[in-house]
Amino acid sequence: MTLKSTVDDYTKEKKAGEGTYAVVYLGTKKSTGRSIAVKEIKTSQFKDGLDMSALREVKFLQELKHVNVIELVDVFMANDNLNLVLEFLPADLEIIIKDTSIMFSPADIKSWILMTLRGVHHCHRNFILHRDLKPNNLLLAPDGQLKIADFGLARLMASPQEILTSNVVTRWYRAPELLFGAKHYTSAVDIWSVGVIFAELMLRIPYLPGKDDVDQINVTFRALGTPTDADWPEVSSFSNYNKIQIYPPPSREELRRRFIAATENALELISGMMIMNPKKRWDAVKCLQSQYFQELPEPTLPQDLPKLNK
Repeated sequence: MTLKSTVDDYTKEKKAGEGTYAVVYLGTKKSTGRSIAVKEIKTSQFKDGLDMSALREVKFLQELKHVNVIELVDVFMANDNLNLVLEFLPADLEIIIKDTSIMFSPADIKSWILMTLRGVHHCHRNFILHRDLKPNNLLLAPDGQLKIADFGLARLMASPQEILTSNVVTRWYRAPELLFGAKHYTSAVDIWSVGVIFAELMLRIPYLPGKDDVDQINVTFRALGTPTDADWPEVSSFSNYNKIQIYPPPSREELRRRFIAATENALELISGMMIMNPKKRWDAVKCLQSQYFQELPEPTLPQDLPKLNK
C-alpha cells in the first residue's frame, strides 16, 4: 500500500458519521474541487497499530473497480490515523426506504436490486465476501448508481479448512447458517442479505427484525419455516438446533399475500435468495439470470430513480 497524498491535499468540512473505529467526514479534494468523503480509521484503538480489517478494506477497494462498488480515490496517513478518501455519495437505500414522502415503483426496486447483484457478483468473482450487506451500506450516487460500501467486515473466501467467525452481518440480514454459529460458510451469506433487502424494498419495513440474536432465529424461522435434515442435511447437528421451535415454511399463496405487488418471477427470485440450505441457495449469477429481470417493467434507468427530497 503506497501513501503518496497528505492531509494537505484534502479538506474535512463536516462530520458525517462516527463508529467505534472510524469517523467519516465530508470534504473536498483541493486540486480539483471534487466532493469526497474521508473515512478516518483511528489506529490508536488497536494495540499493534492498524488492525487487519482496515488493511483488508483498503486492499479490497483497491482491487474492486466496478460501477456498483464505492470508489477508493486515495489513501493517506495523518496523526497516525489511516484516512480513506472515498467518492462522495449523498444518500443510501435505507434513507430512501424510510422516507415515506418518496414514492418508488416496481421498476425502481428492480433497478436497485439489479445494481446490488451486479456489485455482489463482482465481489464474489474476485473471491471477496462482503459480510455486511444492508440498506445503509448501499449508497446512491448523484447519477443514481447504487454502490456497495463499507468493506470493514469483508474477507477473502476461505478454504474448507479455515475457521471463520459467525459474528458477522448486521443481525436482521444474517443468514441461517450464521444464526446457527457456522464456522464454515460461503458467498451464500451475502445472497441471503440481498434477499432480505429485496423484501424490505417491497414492504418498506424491515422484513426480519429480531430484537436480539435468539429472537432473530425465531423471527427468521417463523417467517420462512424451520429447516430440517430433509432439505438441509446435517442442520440438526448445529448445537442450538434442538432449542428452536419447528415452523412450517410459507406456501406460495402466503408469499403472494405477503408481497402483494410481486410478480411470480419476483417471488421465485426472493425465494431462491432465501433458501435455508446455503448449498442450494442461488448464487449471484443465477440471480442475475432470473426471469424477473427479463420481464416488464424494465429496470428504471439509474438517472431516473427517485432521489432524496432535499
